[in-house]
Amino acid sequence: MRRFFAENMELAGDTVVLTGDEARHVSAVLRMQAGDRVLLIDGAGTECEAEIVSSKEDRVELRVTARREGQAEPETKVTLFQCLPKQGKMEVVIQKCVELGVHAVVPAVSRRCVVKPSGNDNKLTRWNKVSQEAAKQCGRAFVPEVMRPVSLDKIDLSGYGLVLLAYENESERSLKQALRERPGVSDIAIIIGPEGGFEPAEAEDIVKKGGVTVSLGKRILRTETAGMAMLAQIMYETES
Repeated sequence: MRRFFAENMELAGDTVVLTGDEARHVSAVLRMQAGDRVLLIDGAGTECEAEIVSSKEDRVELRVTARREGQAEPETKVTLFQCLPKQGKMEVVIQKCVELGVHAVVPAVSRRCVVKPSGNDNKLTRWNKVSQEAAKQCGRAFVPEVMRPVSLDKIDLSGYGLVLLAYENESERSLKQALRERPGVSDIAIIIGPEGGFEPAEAEDIVKKGGVTVSLGKRILRTETAGMAMLAQIMYETES
């Protein structure tokens, strides 16, 4: 059953109206007609089975026939703090991490970041669109938000039960060990550095805030690979 995002729509009632890009996708691209059935998601965790009542290019009306909480959400909420990579890589990071179950993505700026925030809201809008499309594709009813970029030294880590810093200079503590030392943690933050890695002072500052440095193995991963690898290992270890 095809999935569509009911943006800014209340799925509590019996009738839902799609407009904009989603309506055009239903009517003009897929040419779906009255009587066809779809799955609607609200981006906050609810999904609804619905039947098309009428289909026009810019407006599709549907009747909700069943409603439930999405079944694809992991119990462990993982927030990814991803230091800004070079152009083009951020979209791949967002897409794949949403597929793997990330709860939110926060672009971060460290001292060695080549890319700096431009203040361009179009880029943030594009990143959130990538998240939305990835959530639809992989069967999630929750769309992870991509936040505004924040400086690494200003990140507030107080709300997380466990903060994990992927650090190439860590040789003793593995990710598995760190997770098994803190079983049952429901909110985890993972921090991934830029292409040039963290400066030692940055890693020390995060540790002072309660972070734990971990090794991802014997090989040094690229910044666009590290977050995905770390997230996949966390989901496996927590059975999420």
